[in-house]
Amino acid sequence: MTTRRHFLHTALGFAALPSFARAAAPGGVSLGFSLYGMKTLTLSEALKVCAEIGYANVEMALNAGFPTEPKVFTAEARAEAVKQLAALKLDLPCLMVNLSLTADDKAHALNLQGIKDAAQVARDMNAAQPPIIETVCGGKPATWEQQKAGMVEKLQAWAEVAEKEKTVIAIKAHVGSAVNSPERLLWLLEQVKSPSIQVTYDYSHFELQGIDMEESMKLLLPRTKFIHVKDATGDAAKFQFLLPGEGKTDYVKYFTALKQHGYRGPVVVEVSGQIFSKPGYEPIAAAKKCHGVLAGAVAKVG
Repeated sequence: MTTRRHFLHTALGFAALPSFARAAAPGGVSLGFSLYGMKTLTLSEALKVCAEIGYANVEMALNAGFPTEPKVFTAEARAEAVKQLAALKLDLPCLMVNLSLTADDKAHALNLQGIKDAAQVARDMNAAQPPIIETVCGGKPATWEQQKAGMVEKLQAWAEVAEKEKTVIAIKAHVGSAVNSPERLLWLLEQVKSPSIQVTYDYSHFELQGIDMEESMKLLLPRTKFIHVKDATGDAAKFQFLLPGEGKTDYVKYFTALKQHGYRGPVVVEVSGQIFSKPGYEPIAAAKKCHGVLAGAVAKVG
């Protein structure tokens, strides 16, 4: 029997490719779920659930308190996770790490060590094709002019560590951060000019500011190595993130635009802490709901 997952991969033109290659297969995207939204599950259970639902990849969260936080994610646990990912035919394109370009010197030093630790996890998970590192940038929109020079200096230090570790850091614009627009994000990239610093695209942060989807894709997708997807309601001053399908985003339009721009790679659901921290949040139900919405849109695009 043809499963939904098999149908999705076939429709996007990569059913016959090896598991990891699907994440960057010519002509298509692969749907994933960030384990940032499954903190209450064991890693083994989270991986199993994502595969059963039909996701092609996952993002591991290396943040404090998660089972894949580097200091508690032992060598044995990493080796077991590698085996499970292979058995489930799940890709691991990215690792989430929360860093800040507006940190003080002490926190900045810890961030540099965090990049090194994440790079080691990446190598342990897939030495041949390590997952990239994904992060936001910190700060507040109103402090941009005062802090942008210092942010460039710190991003340059991130780049130097990333280059030495042979990894890529994909930074994300956030509606509540100093880097909140495509223009500010691209300005940072232009100042640093490092192949180890690229983009994570997340339209929800632009939608809240009234930034056009097509325009944001045109600007950022040429440098985008990873995509987060979620919905949102409100505006830049007061907002609430939602699961895909709960907001106003037209996902047929969204995936059509990705296809037109030639994006090939993972599109990964990020469940915001605004959602998973609420009483009654059910990670498995959320993952199923998101997959149904996104897979349905992808199938319509073809």
